[in-house]
Amino acid sequence: MKEIKAYIRKDKLDLVIISLARIEGLSGVSVCSISGFGRSRGILQLVDFSTHIKVEAVCDDTLKDTVVATILRIASSGHRGDGKIFVSTIDEAYRVETGAQLVEESPA
Repeated sequence: MKEIKAYIRKDKLDLVIISLARIEGLSGVSVCSISGFGRSRGILQLVDFSTHIKVEAVCDDTLKDTVVATILRIASSGHRGDGKIFVSTIDEAYRVETGAQLVEESPA
């Protein structure tokens, strides 16, 4: 499984969520407002803390490319500050309700 974290502009959220909801097999996403700062060309740039959103999704490896491509296509305005996407591998996952393991640890 893959975890996808996308930092996007607030004004792109609705379109990104609508587009992700159309991906068959993607079970859901989490969204939160974020605060932070970034470096642009090595220069510290304070950002307007109310303008960025973090969208997180965990999906099957086979959906990773579709999810990333969808976010890239919808969230891009072509301007600096559009955001970033990070993809990580999920080694283990559990359902809190039952304790059932959703993803087994990969062999080393």
